[in-house]
Amino acid sequence: MAHNQNKLLIPVKHIEKAPQTDEELLLAFKESNSQDVLAKLYLRYTDLVYGTCLKYLKDAEASKDAVMNIYQELLQKLPNHEVENFKGWLYVLTKNHCLMQLRSSKKMITVEFNPAVMQSEDFMHLDSVLDREQDFKKLEGCMEKLPEEQKQGIQLFYLENKCYNEIVEQTGMEWNKVRSLIQNGRRNLKICMDKND
Repeated sequence: MAHNQNKLLIPVKHIEKAPQTDEELLLAFKESNSQDVLAKLYLRYTDLVYGTCLKYLKDAEASKDAVMNIYQELLQKLPNHEVENFKGWLYVLTKNHCLMQLRSSKKMITVEFNPAVMQSEDFMHLDSVLDREQDFKKLEGCMEKLPEEQKQGIQLFYLENKCYNEIVEQTGMEWNKVRSLIQNGRRNLKICMDKND
């Protein structure tokens, strides 16, 4: 009987040691709410998180603190979000965390900015605008000028990191309408920001 038990343990150990994808770990965390599972996933990207924080905060100690705070934020936010691409979602979460920290401490910084990238695509344009802390007030002014539904879509998608499906669920709008609102809102923001340059 002991011999049979040993045979059974071999495949189980093999499964445990198999590398898990981000998606598998996300699913495991959603099902178990286990901090060990989340820590395993987060550890894969702590270099990315720290590097991003350092780029914005320009301070090693503040960046280390941010890495810990972002982990706590993940514990709260992940259970309520449908995340399809963890790495991309985490990057946006990290960037927003840093920008909010800069705003709350009233520090204004200039991040390296490449106008060539700005011309390439509306999405990249908005991203680069968000990268420049000194443009936040201008961006907020332009947000106020958007039609209410576009403003809501941009707010939910960019500032609250919600995906299209979550916005559909929250607003009751159709998926195509949500996509259209976000695209039009982004284009209108670009026009407004360009006018105010």
